[in-house]
Amino acid sequence: MRIGVIRVVTTDDGERLDDHGRVIREELGVDTVSRCLPDQPDGVHDDATFALASAKVAGLAARMEREDGVDALLVSCAADPGLSRARAAVGVPVVGAGESAARRALELGSRIGVLDLTTRTPGSVTSVLGSARVAALVPEGVRRTRDLATAAGFAASVEAAERLVAMGADTLMFACTGMTTIGLYARLADEVGVPVVDAVRAGARAAVRAAGG
Repeated sequence: MRIGVIRVVTTDDGERLDDHGRVIREELGVDTVSRCLPDQPDGVHDDATFALASAKVAGLAARMEREDGVDALLVSCAADPGLSRARAAVGVPVVGAGESAARRALELGSRIGVLDLTTRTPGSVTSVLGSARVAALVPEGVRRTRDLATAAGFAASVEAAERLVAMGADTLMFACTGMTTIGLYARLADEVGVPVVDAVRAGARAAVRAAGG
């Protein structure tokens, strides 16, 4: 089985491009191929970058279906840009990391704390969680994905997660797939005392299920 991973952060660094694919291969034992959208150096972090990404995802999905032999596709961004367009454009299943993470969080708890990249939780997440979202926080000093990849960004993410639990969350979920890239899941899973849902991992499992695995 091969899962196609659509990255919304533009990069020509092969290792960085494969960050999420590598996690998926190690945890699920399936093959992956990753491609990124063009001209999105800071990924998706506001309405403008979301709109730009949404217009590009379907085209990339069609290319990956045509060229890469994928059995399913994962839009590896918790805002799920272009998800409905991609589903209409290809014949293989397409899942979104945000929607998948929110659904998994509801399987694990009823008071969901969301670790966000922006002050407005993505609609892909809020539409699923509804009133189960008890709190949402952005790590202090983090405004875009690259801010997470610093010592300060990592520490702020851990602190925000701990605050969400203190605010009553019985489950945490990442509303940014950049949190997968920095290895936050492994740190929090050992520290916060509640289940943690990583959007890339949740999306990958949903993609494998959708492909019949």
